[in-house]
Amino acid sequence: MSILAINEHLLRAIGVGIAVLRASDLTFVFHNGPFAEWFGKPEPGQTLLDILPDLDQRELDDVKQSGLRYSAELQMKPKRRTLIFAVTISLANGMDEQVLVVECQNITKIRELESMIDSYSTMVERNTRELEREKERVERLLLNLMPRAVYEEFKTFGVVTPQLYDQVSVVMLDFVGFTDFAAKTDPTVTLSELNDIFTAFDRIVEQFGCERIKTIGDAYLAVSGMPDATPDHATAVAHCAVRFLRYLERRNESHPHKWQARIGLGMGPAVGSVVGIQKYVYDVFGPAVNIASRLQVFANPMNIVAPEEMKYALIDEFQVSDLGPVDIKGMGMMNLINVTSRLNAPHASRMF
Repeated sequence: MSILAINEHLLRAIGVGIAVLRASDLTFVFHNGPFAEWFGKPEPGQTLLDILPDLDQRELDDVKQSGLRYSAELQMKPKRRTLIFAVTISLANGMDEQVLVVECQNITKIRELESMIDSYSTMVERNTRELEREKERVERLLLNLMPRAVYEEFKTFGVVTPQLYDQVSVVMLDFVGFTDFAAKTDPTVTLSELNDIFTAFDRIVEQFGCERIKTIGDAYLAVSGMPDATPDHATAVAHCAVRFLRYLERRNESHPHKWQARIGLGMGPAVGSVVGIQKYVYDVFGPAVNIASRLQVFANPMNIVAPEEMKYALIDEFQVSDLGPVDIKGMGMMNLINVTSRLNAPHASRMF
């Protein structure tokens, strides 16, 4: 096999079309198989511009005069499919005269791959944005179910370690006559009313640095002192309780549905953790919660009842009156106090 044959075989193997032209008239001296397959076999006397008319004559003249390379990208549609070729033309010295060497490479697949990559990148970017939005929605949902510190632990480790808090305060609110109201009222109206009221309660709770733990029907539970320790946890829940009642009183003045509530406060140890493995709910348990729950049932409408042990924590900022010993179901005799606001108490400015 001759050197020329070997070179042609190698050029065919790597998929490059080669043609050699006389620089003087651009007629063909040599071409390999891929060149003929792509552009047709040159007839005697045919020039490069006859085969590839899209090439720029002036650029070819510059190649012959300056020796600089000329590169172009050509599109051809020999059948149904459009083919894209990268063409490079350079000047070389033959044995007797100058020649132009034409190198053609089929880059159709490269362009198709680039187009696919662009489409894939666009799809990935769109999916990434959607995932980020979904992540934000999930985060907002979980932050509605648990305090941020608990959420951060859950996000990092996938579990929430139950924590015992030695001293927290709890506010528990329940509406008077809610069962009868719900039975006689359109459900959409009931839910709209609760949503309106609880949204206002959430703002109040946030203002005083407390955490709304959950709502159960018409009951509303919030705590202070967990998961982050708070030295004034007792006064924080008492301020919330006072604001709850003040909000309801002012709301009743302008709304057709009148709401009254009983509120119980509790203080003591509590345990906080995520309950369940499929439907995650952050919940609190312990004496502080039990006391607030029991006292809420005992309280008169639009009144706040607390255990006597909270008296000295509240007396500087609230009007406190003794209710004496009362037999509380499941807890025995307990000294209770009634808590009301003081006009000159801190945080007594109008919120609603």
